[in-house]
Amino acid sequence: MVESAGGGPGDGAAEMLDRPLPDGVRRRVVTIVSDGFGGLTVGELPVQLRQYARFAPNRRAKFAGNAMAAALETDPLFRQRIAEKFREVQPELSGALDSGSPAPAADPLDVAAAAYVLRPVGWVKLVTAAGEEAQRADAERADEESRAELERLREELDRAREQTRTDTERLRAELDAAKKETESLHRKLRSALSDVKRGEAALRKVQAEFETARAEGHAQVSAAESEARRLKARLGEAEAALEATRRAAREGRSVEDMRVRLLLDTVLDAAQGLRRELALPPVSVRPAETVDAVEPGRMTPKDIAARALSEHDPAILDQLLALPQAHLVVDGYNVTKTGYPQMPLEKQRLRLLGQLSQLAAQTGAEVTCVFDGAELAAPVLLAPPRGVRVLFSKPGVTADELIRQLVRAEPSGRPVIVASTDREVADGVAKVGARPVASAVLLKRLS
Repeated sequence: MVESAGGGPGDGAAEMLDRPLPDGVRRRVVTIVSDGFGGLTVGELPVQLRQYARFAPNRRAKFAGNAMAAALETDPLFRQRIAEKFREVQPELSGALDSGSPAPAADPLDVAAAAYVLRPVGWVKLVTAAGEEAQRADAERADEESRAELERLREELDRAREQTRTDTERLRAELDAAKKETESLHRKLRSALSDVKRGEAALRKVQAEFETARAEGHAQVSAAESEARRLKARLGEAEAALEATRRAAREGRSVEDMRVRLLLDTVLDAAQGLRRELALPPVSVRPAETVDAVEPGRMTPKDIAARALSEHDPAILDQLLALPQAHLVVDGYNVTKTGYPQMPLEKQRLRLLGQLSQLAAQTGAEVTCVFDGAELAAPVLLAPPRGVRVLFSKPGVTADELIRQLVRAEPSGRPVIVASTDREVADGVAKVGARPVASAVLLKRLS
């Protein structure tokens, strides 16, 4: 049991010390200790409070409140020193407590805190009364706050009810509008369903008409096929009759052929005499010169794949070139790739053109050499040799197509010889009246 400075063991101090102080009184006691703390030396302070000696009063009360309250309760000497500092600061309140008559206007919490520190006679009653007063004040404050909160909640409830009425009216209006829109959509849906039914009926009608038309079409096609077969049979009969008529005409036309040949010889002799009489110059423009192609010296040809070889007697070429007005068309790269593919393209061209120039001088035939010139990257420096026409195909046109154009440009009946091992070229020129020979035949003749 700890006795107070002004009270004995029977005044209720022990019972008071066993109970915690009211919160309001405790806060005021900590403030008193914090204020008196700074007036003490470090040696006068309890050991557990010396680390807070340099703290400011507010920080001291914040961080050392529990320690100061415990030291005040357990260390009577420390409490007496704090009480002396309080008497120096609050002499009037201290004197009133010592006399047992505190001022009625004083704050009960301040009176209780001062009594707890000073421990005058009856301090326990003062502390207890202050605690009860604080509890009543807290209760009244809580009641006031409860009433204010209740009033606020009532106001919010009124606002919520008003908002609910407003929202209810708005939702009713929206529901009415939705009902009207739903009715309108139902009407439109019924109309659309009616249109769909009419469309399905029309579709069934069109399908029935289509089936009828298809059946009629099948019947007409069958009839047309029958008629076509009948007409084809009649055509075969007519062709057979025509062939028989032609045979009969050829058998009875031999005398007329002799007369026509005699007349033709007469006309040719007359034409030769007329040419000498008029001193007509020979033809300077050849049909091959009218074909559009790339002139030598403008573009560089790309490598052309080697083509297939074929072996024939070169004497056939001599016989063909001996015909009057013969025209030799040479597939350039096809011939060079057949004869000397290991040489560069430029040397292949020069070698072939030199040999063709000698052949033209020997036979007197017109010679045209065609090279594939599609997608050339640079000009070809080439001087065509005497007696040889050199052509490069235009971009997008192969040498094979250019050769076929040259052959088609010649008049029907003129002897045109095409030197190429390409089967497609040979077959193409043969269809328009030219005579194809293999590249190997030309190479043997040139060698």
